[in-house]
Amino acid sequence: MNQIQITIGEIVRGDREVFPPYLYDAYQSTRRRAPQLALIDVPLTLSELTGPGHAISAITAEDADLTRNAGTDGEAIGQRIILTGRVLDETGAPVPNTLLEIWQTNASGRYLHKRDQWPGPLDPNFLGMGRCLTNAEGVYRFLTIRPGAYPWKNHPNAWRPAHIHFSIFGPTLLSRVVTQMYFPDDPLHSLDPILSSLPAESARQSLIATYDHTITEPEWALGFRWDIVLRGTHATPFETPEVRS
Repeated sequence: MNQIQITIGEIVRGDREVFPPYLYDAYQSTRRRAPQLALIDVPLTLSELTGPGHAISAITAEDADLTRNAGTDGEAIGQRIILTGRVLDETGAPVPNTLLEIWQTNASGRYLHKRDQWPGPLDPNFLGMGRCLTNAEGVYRFLTIRPGAYPWKNHPNAWRPAHIHFSIFGPTLLSRVVTQMYFPDDPLHSLDPILSSLPAESARQSLIATYDHTITEPEWALGFRWDIVLRGTHATPFETPEVRS
């Protein structure tokens, strides 16, 4: 995890070139949530420092197949995609046995959530969530469908580009980070204030997956690759728990 840097009149999370500021006016939610005073250092408890990590329940291969993990006899509607990559530390070494959870909209751009009321159709065969563990080489792999864009009320005629949320768990309660992955060549990227809040173009590009034809399975699914770097100067930009949409 990157440390929080505090400067006079401003609170900065991690590297200024990588991480967005807590307050970014174009993203309206940050106006209500951004801290206005210097953060307070709260001593951590023993349980926070030592566990229990991701020892939640048994993880099966079916958990990583979002096209069929809804517990129905049908298959999710949409363009199948294989999404894979590696979880790496600051030296480029793989991070094995790490729990990844993802959640996303269905092909129409709607979440399976009672507060999502926009009139995109629900898919009874799609939960929109899955999980897996990285292998010994730090590799993760999901089979899912490409999510749709959806409207939100941040500004007039606002649409969020297609994206997938990632949660990466470490060995303790505090070692969890959350981020979002985007798809290449999406015309909504430049209109999205969440992606635009990243200060540097290199940071924005680090959240965009790469199409990889070697991953694509003939007559079955397209393939995308996206690596996650947990720490260091090339760290993937992560979110705070309060800033997610």
